[in-house]
Amino acid sequence: MGGLPGRHRKKWRAPYHPWKRDLLMQELELVGRYGLRNKRELWRVKAEVSRVRRIIRGILSKPREEQERIGGPVLARLKRLGVLPPDATFDDVLDLKPEQFLERRIQTIVFKKGLARTIHQARQMVVHGHIAIGDKIVWSPGYLVSVDEEPLVRYSPKSPFNDSNHPIHQTLKQEKPEEEESEEVEEVE
Repeated sequence: MGGLPGRHRKKWRAPYHPWKRDLLMQELELVGRYGLRNKRELWRVKAEVSRVRRIIRGILSKPREEQERIGGPVLARLKRLGVLPPDATFDDVLDLKPEQFLERRIQTIVFKKGLARTIHQARQMVVHGHIAIGDKIVWSPGYLVSVDEEPLVRYSPKSPFNDSNHPIHQTLKQEKPEEEESEEVEEVE
């Protein structure tokens, strides 16, 4: 992370074997499921997972008392982000997957909370400034939402989506009863 302050560094690393079919299909599936703009966004998340795992591997090579002192803040940050469960250990960090970080992006949370019809619409809402955390508008779809911030995700106060008469609310209300009815039918059978 060092270097000159004015110099930007690449935050992602392309795969070593970019033309492996199974890797291409896996990446394409993740890009589609999470509504990423391009594979570079996925590679950035993979690089972050790799960086965290590398830090923890270095910490695990130290004595036990040093592990707690140095690794405690790293583990606490991952728990605060919601990437790891509250009872996680250092070994759980070594099992991290990129999907755990992708689930904490504001774009994904907006879609899962039902504020947008599709994952792509969720991205557009964030980029256009229609989504806020508390009173702070978030413009970056890659923003990682902490567990404490998650209940505060909503439409921004000045957004037209905040109006209860907006057409998106009517379509979201129509979509939800159909899902609930289908669940009841499945239980009866």
